[in-house]
Amino acid sequence: MENRKAFHTAEFRVRETDNHKFLDAYFIKFNDETQLGDNLFEEIAPESIDRSLNDGDIRCLFNHDDGFVLGRTGNNTLTLTKDDQGLYGSVRINEEDSQAMAVYSRVRRGDINACSFGFVPTQQDYEEREDGVKVTVRDMDLIEVSIVTFPAYPSTEAHARKKDVEAYRKQKLNVEKNKLKERLKNV
Repeated sequence: MENRKAFHTAEFRVRETDNHKFLDAYFIKFNDETQLGDNLFEEIAPESIDRSLNDGDIRCLFNHDDGFVLGRTGNNTLTLTKDDQGLYGSVRINEEDSQAMAVYSRVRRGDINACSFGFVPTQQDYEEREDGVKVTVRDMDLIEVSIVTFPAYPSTEAHARKKDVEAYRKQKLNVEKNKLKERLKNV
């Protein structure tokens, strides 16, 4: 499966201690259905991140740019905590990094107000509905969380998910065909 991104507007909390500056926000909201495009909806289940939180070294990036790392869980410059609402993160800003300080200043001023996360879905449920298909992500490899400028799904993200739905529908059709063949064989 391909790497995916999901986006939402965030309420950042900018805080300072005597020694450090932090940006805090929910990077993932659980059970919050998002419309990705015509007839396609997605929701992130709470259990989807458990494995990644236990096993991963997750990065906090700016605009999904892997050359612009703001922090990471492996060295405790990023802390991620799961609660009933979602995945809450706190990234400690490197005050010696002018790019990181620029992001901090833009968030503090309100110019940037969105979060995203990059992941590879490893288990998904599909629900056919009158208004389309809802995909529920049950497990993922969470690679990164990002502070982003634009909180919108690019058309490439929606297209990638539509391909997953098409593959699901094709697989479902093949299962039904095989069941029918078995019933006909036994007649």
